[in-house]
Amino acid sequence: MAKYFDVHPENPQRRTITTVADSIRSGALIAYPTDSCYALGCQLGNRDGIARIRSIRNLDDRHHFTLVCQTFAQLGEFVHIDNDVFRAIKAATPGSYTFILPATKEVPRQLLHPKKKTVGVRIPDHVITQALLSELGEPLLSSTLLLPGEEAPMTQGWEIKERLDHSVDAVLDSGDCGTEPTTVIDFSGGDIEIVRRGAGDTTRFE
Repeated sequence: MAKYFDVHPENPQRRTITTVADSIRSGALIAYPTDSCYALGCQLGNRDGIARIRSIRNLDDRHHFTLVCQTFAQLGEFVHIDNDVFRAIKAATPGSYTFILPATKEVPRQLLHPKKKTVGVRIPDHVITQALLSELGEPLLSSTLLLPGEEAPMTQGWEIKERLDHSVDAVLDSGDCGTEPTTVIDFSGGDIEIVRRGAGDTTRFE
């Protein structure tokens, strides 16, 4: 059964955040709120966690996983960014955007798009996520909590606990969070491509 953590939305309890971060380091798969919607998350090199996310969401190997980063400097360790792209992403973060970029060697091979060798990265504007990332000290491997056959992501912690009780190890609930997935912008092909229109305003990329 998944552990359920009720977290204060503005002042998250340090002990709870530390407990969850420790569980992630020990191999846990969690469901957690972000500035767009709930996501599934595990440690970067957690092969079992990756397999469980694929199973829960019924994903194939072409799916772009996302590395959720605390800072821009951390993000830069895992993707290649030229000057023009740097300025565009810098202006839009933190926020509800996922950016597809060529991955560095720091990214495990199983996370890469098999042909493009790219990965998704983002910096969320969310108190709980930022607190967790700060405690963890590394990016969180993530994917939107959108179940197969459903058009909208799950948004209620108690519902996630009920439906995924035997599929995840922990659920963080800080009350209402977003209802739309991130806007996905692909910079890997030279031109800017809006892959998905979501919570982030696309005007700056059009």
